[in-house]
Amino acid sequence: MKKIDLTTWNRKNHFNHFNALLNPYFAVTIPFDVSLAYKKSKATDSSFFAIYLHECMKAINAVENFKYRIIDNEVFECDTIHASATLLRADNTFGFSFINFSENFNEFNANIQKEKQRINETTDLYPPVNGLNCIHCSTLPWFSFTSQNEPFSGVKDSIPKLAFSKTYKDNNSLLMNVGISVNHALMDGYHVGQFAELFQKNLNLP
Repeated sequence: MKKIDLTTWNRKNHFNHFNALLNPYFAVTIPFDVSLAYKKSKATDSSFFAIYLHECMKAINAVENFKYRIIDNEVFECDTIHASATLLRADNTFGFSFINFSENFNEFNANIQKEKQRINETTDLYPPVNGLNCIHCSTLPWFSFTSQNEPFSGVKDSIPKLAFSKTYKDNNSLLMNVGISVNHALMDGYHVGQFAELFQKNLNLP
């Protein structure tokens, strides 16, 4: 991790303001066009979840502010952000995963499969490897939503949280709503917009 010098950071005043609030978080829900990503999953016999999560993680790692974390009121930038996704078991319970990120899809997908196997073979809720260098994400394929709210422990949290909805048709497009909850002390709407633009661009890749 690289420590950010708060005395020279251009968001110093914003950080101090929002970090002092009891609830410094803001959340948005954004529709993404996943038509091409879904077609790619069918054409390559790949998991649709793996494809869109990989494109999401590439976008997350390309936006600096999504890599910031707060430790003891200091800001650090993580080298790489991984995915802590909820993965479903056969009995409809879930476990938290820690999926190591790789720019290479096949490697990333293999990491997903390893975590799926681990979770299916245990009743543990938490992964053996964990940390702040991740995003927390959930897939809710049973319904679509236009807003959602993340559980809050009462302890200030700087890890971005994403939730992926059920897909739905809009004219000739297949859409998926994504809820994004972030700490305003570390980023603004501009940075969420950067992520959204990159994520959609990645989803449109052939």
